[in-house]
Amino acid sequence: MSTTAKQLTPVVLELGGKCPVVVDSDVDLKVIFSAIIKEKRKKNVSNLIVVGKWGSNNGQACVPPDYIITTKSFAPKLVDALKVSIENFYGENPLQSEDLSRVVNSNHFARLSSLLDDEKVSGKIIHGGKNDEKIAPTLLLDDQDDSLIMQEEIFGPLLPIITVHNVEECFDVINSKPKPLAAYLFSRNKKFEERFVKNFANPNLPFGGVGESGVGSYHGKFSFDSFSHKKAILHRSFGGEVSARYPPYTPQKQKLLRALLTGDIIGLILALFGWPMS
Repeated sequence: MSTTAKQLTPVVLELGGKCPVVVDSDVDLKVIFSAIIKEKRKKNVSNLIVVGKWGSNNGQACVPPDYIITTKSFAPKLVDALKVSIENFYGENPLQSEDLSRVVNSNHFARLSSLLDDEKVSGKIIHGGKNDEKIAPTLLLDDQDDSLIMQEEIFGPLLPIITVHNVEECFDVINSKPKPLAAYLFSRNKKFEERFVKNFANPNLPFGGVGESGVGSYHGKFSFDSFSHKKAILHRSFGGEVSARYPPYTPQKQKLLRALLTGDIIGLILALFGWPMS
């Protein structure tokens, strides 16, 4: 941005962020988590808009779930459901699955491995964590908020689960972090759903970030708006010229112009016919 600012060049930036998934305790886990894990492979779950975690290039995309928020009482059921789904889709040894993407390069692999090696995180792994050029789908429970994995965008197959006493506390958790590109909610509570949507800075398309998640927006028509420069074009006819606009400005011309500017219809008619105005 500093380089473009020197040239007065506008920018559109999509910077990512930590996208949360809020799971209320009233949801059907069999429906929800089949969708979360297999979103890229199976899209027949009605009324759910879910970006897959491990199905989205093994988490290496801008809007997959970066962490889950759920209640302490519901977390054990959630964890069990996730483990079953992971095994169903990727087998007992996900590292051997052809459906699980590799980490994009060695530097990114080292960065993700360092997140797992963090002393504040390593003891929180409750599923997965193995790696061999790939990193298996990994669940972590109640990581410390000041750990690296909760401070930076993961962009990989690691999925922390944060527990709260009441699902309403999710707003405090989400608002304590930089604005994400997306947030996902699974709940049957319509009032809670409405409140969740109202807490978005921008709940509607076009796609783009706000705050630390980006600047500007794009997709569809909005791409043309973002990447096009508007210009004004005036087409004028050669007919109907008004000589009163040119000097010398005689008293008669002044009367005509004054009538035009003030909307004096009677005065305008009198001036056009050269009749004196009272």
